[in-house]
Amino acid sequence: MSETLHKTPLHALHLELGARMVPFAGYDMPVQYPLGVLKEHLHTREQAGLFDVSHMGQIILRGSDAARALETLVPVDILDLPVGMQRYAMFTNAEGGILDDLMVANLGDDTLFLVVNAACKDQDLAHLRKHIGDRCEIQPLFEERALLALQGPAAVKVLERLAPEVASMTFMQLRPVSLLGNDCFVSRSGYTGEDGYEISVPAAAADTLARRLLAEPEVQPIGLGARDSLRLEAGLCLYGHDMDTTTTPIEASLLWAISKVRRADGARAGGFPGADTVFAQQQTGVARKRVGLLPQERTPVREGAQIVDQAGKVVGEVCSGGFGPTLGAPVTMGYVDSEHAALDTALFAVVRGKQVALKVSKMPFVAQRYYRG
Repeated sequence: MSETLHKTPLHALHLELGARMVPFAGYDMPVQYPLGVLKEHLHTREQAGLFDVSHMGQIILRGSDAARALETLVPVDILDLPVGMQRYAMFTNAEGGILDDLMVANLGDDTLFLVVNAACKDQDLAHLRKHIGDRCEIQPLFEERALLALQGPAAVKVLERLAPEVASMTFMQLRPVSLLGNDCFVSRSGYTGEDGYEISVPAAAADTLARRLLAEPEVQPIGLGARDSLRLEAGLCLYGHDMDTTTTPIEASLLWAISKVRRADGARAGGFPGADTVFAQQQTGVARKRVGLLPQERTPVREGAQIVDQAGKVVGEVCSGGFGPTLGAPVTMGYVDSEHAALDTALFAVVRGKQVALKVSKMPFVAQRYYRG
């Protein structure tokens, strides 16, 4: 099986560190290290965790029309994105469904830097080439660059030892930084809810940089298991689970990610695929919505579990669920009929034939600690 899987530039290091490897998005990836998921999760919250996210897709767009062209595919303000800043975005389809979610950064000199999800990167590249390939240069960096995420409250202390200038960066800033003599792009962002950085590094230098970071006393290697529990506590969506082509940004509770200038009453309203559907939903509401759900007992409630109301009628389905080590309790997200989406609504998940009490909860479950300066 592993013969057919792609390997990141850190694959040998994961094996050396004793990682348990699993197939993920076509890659052989570390799900956990000997420390174990629970301790890896808590270490990231307390110190700093190093994640290999090199399976993600990195793409460069170049040209004077690149920003305007990209706006035809996402409901986000790219034209006014300041140099050195990045923004969360989504590719939508003609029905307003979400093809993928991504990060877009403005590198200056008419150059945009995109990071897309691993499982979607080939189709995203094809999507870009098909729709805006005649308007800008599109350069995939799938093999050339690796991506590391250094997350947690000690991340700034660790990374500024190699590059002091990263300490002054704020949440969602991105800049070129030299790390151990390598040209990197460093953003102050991540997918754990903690302060931290994502580091795009030449693939050939990834192993050396990872070892250097792991040599710091605050840093432990962290696998996909803890990455999932961290992002779940932070109330963050995982593509293919909490949103997909059958869910719109409004259903996914991602209205905040649609820039005001691109909304129905904005200066550059619409112009992205499915805009009419999204605007209509914004006006009239949606039949179902993504909400946070806190199980009222210790039984973990997993993806796919049905959600029922007091009368036992099916009113939704769990899209992500597991144990939240920081909370010391299970955490869940799901889609429920809108009339059941109000905070504190009492519902039940059906787990192995038994009903587990749930309560609709605000997200994030654990307060985000991004550094905003």
